[in-house]
Amino acid sequence: MTVAFLNLTWTTFADGLALGGVYALMAVGIGLVFGVLRLVNFAYGQLIMAGGFALAFGQQWNLPNWESILFCFGVVVALSVLMDRVVFRPLRTHSPAVMLVATFAIAFLLQSVALVAFGPLGKVAGQFAFLNAPVDIAGVEIKKIAVIAVATAAGCLIVLQLLLTRTSVGLHLRAASTDFRTARLLGVRANRVIAGAVIVSGLFAAVAAIMLSVQTTQITNTFGLQETIYVLAGVVLGGLNRPIPATLGGFSIGFAIGILGGVLPSNQAQYLPSFIFAAVIVVLLVRPNGLFTRGGGAVERV
Repeated sequence: MTVAFLNLTWTTFADGLALGGVYALMAVGIGLVFGVLRLVNFAYGQLIMAGGFALAFGQQWNLPNWESILFCFGVVVALSVLMDRVVFRPLRTHSPAVMLVATFAIAFLLQSVALVAFGPLGKVAGQFAFLNAPVDIAGVEIKKIAVIAVATAAGCLIVLQLLLTRTSVGLHLRAASTDFRTARLLGVRANRVIAGAVIVSGLFAAVAAIMLSVQTTQITNTFGLQETIYVLAGVVLGGLNRPIPATLGGFSIGFAIGILGGVLPSNQAQYLPSFIFAAVIVVLLVRPNGLFTRGGGAVERV
């Protein structure tokens, strides 16, 4: 392992930052929904999958890149709102366990629909593959997507912070994520807050779909699934009860995977998930409420 880390280069470091940025965006989407609904949305990966297929159809229809991006955002946000209206809203008064099982059911249903509709090989979304080309920065060859991913993640998180701190919707979101019951008693509109969280979560899922499609141009029914599992582990690692700890946890997992994936020999890369999840277990044994949280855990909804 020591020898492997001697192979760490600035390029690998940049790739780790880029993957950490994408995972941070996904963690924000998952963390926002959990903060408001106390719901761990295992179907989040299927939102990313839908965004990937939207990009594939954009290429198939010869749409300009900007139109493909808009189509991706439209599909993902529409599916997010549909999931909330059809499944999550009727189940809000039920226990978190019921809602959790519902997200599993949605995830497998959407995967099966994609498999039947597009087959095991799926479709190709390669219109942004050119971003894998390297660019010279101060004598270091860094992929264009690494620079774009870091800049996009930083920009999105800044916009989100401004939304949460400078707007009434953001204020309501923060109040609801802290104590939903008290926030409602103080006049926070539940449906408005939940709709805002769902839409913002969908926007981040669309951004993640675009970023991931650069590296994986073959869009199948499992597109984004592995990344979502890693991010869910990162969100728990950081702390589910607050957006910022969840974001930091997602970034940490992504950065670690990017670095380890770059320095490990090819014959040891298959052990990468084992290293990551073993580290998550160790951290949670020491800090069960999350690595970046203070005090108690999340407030349960009843």
